[in-house]
Amino acid sequence: MAPASEDASFRRYFRVTSAERTWVLMDAPPEHEDCRPFVKVAALFGAAGVHVPKVLAEDLDNGYLLLSDLGSTTYLQALDDSSADELYRAANHALLQIQLASRPAILPEYDRAVLLRELRLFPDWYIAKHLRLELTAAQTQTLDQVFEAILANNLAQAQVYVHRDYHSRNLMVSDPNPGILDFQDALFGPITYDLASLYKDAYIAWSEERVIDWVVRYWEAARDAGLPVAQDFGAFYRDFEWMGAQRHIKVLGIFARLFHRDGKDRYLQDMPLVMSYLRKACERYTELTPLSRLLDQLDNRRPSAGYTF
Repeated sequence: MAPASEDASFRRYFRVTSAERTWVLMDAPPEHEDCRPFVKVAALFGAAGVHVPKVLAEDLDNGYLLLSDLGSTTYLQALDDSSADELYRAANHALLQIQLASRPAILPEYDRAVLLRELRLFPDWYIAKHLRLELTAAQTQTLDQVFEAILANNLAQAQVYVHRDYHSRNLMVSDPNPGILDFQDALFGPITYDLASLYKDAYIAWSEERVIDWVVRYWEAARDAGLPVAQDFGAFYRDFEWMGAQRHIKVLGIFARLFHRDGKDRYLQDMPLVMSYLRKACERYTELTPLSRLLDQLDNRRPSAGYTF
């Protein structure tokens, strides 16, 4: 038995080898984690026809699951200029299958309370803990107003099953492709969320031209399949970018929390890319311009002994 992968949560994964067969053991300490959502979503996504680990044995009281092994090569390891089109085509197809299987009242809702709680990670952890800054009353009002604009867009989108971390570290190169991991936090929410996770990935960046091409291909396939996407691509892409803004704000807060609370510093190196995504979105839409100005103000006030990105 050997470590199989790292995780941002308290879960640990081990690859178990016996003769020529391998399995993956999940160790999810029950005082911190609950395996039941993983088991539920694995069955749900598996029934949708996508490649997820099969739960072969379980000890839910002690937090152990024995899973089929989807391999050790992540999309992040395999993606390059020559492989990207094929890998992302498969990722789009799997995402469509999950979304087409969506039904209300099966998964918890990705509602206003959850979306706002995620946004609040930014002032609480990124600004207060990481930058060591305190917002003025005017800055707090600005941030709240921008959050309301983002939430209005997010909550107006059609709802489907949402993986919530559909990106290159959780997609495996496998047969069939992709193998999908880390779906235990899935919810029923905005249709562009997983697409924003995939193409505004915190761990790998692509030119805007390629991203637009991949998003167009998803949108065309989703529209043809009868999914409730906007009929105008411009409107759909706006939803995609605004959903991305919500995720970027959240992720900056999460990465700061992982460092300051949990001592996991490897996510600090990914903050600049996430911030660049957020800034580009703020520059493109006038309703988000106040956030762009606030980010400039925070940069100017950052203590010299603080962290540089």
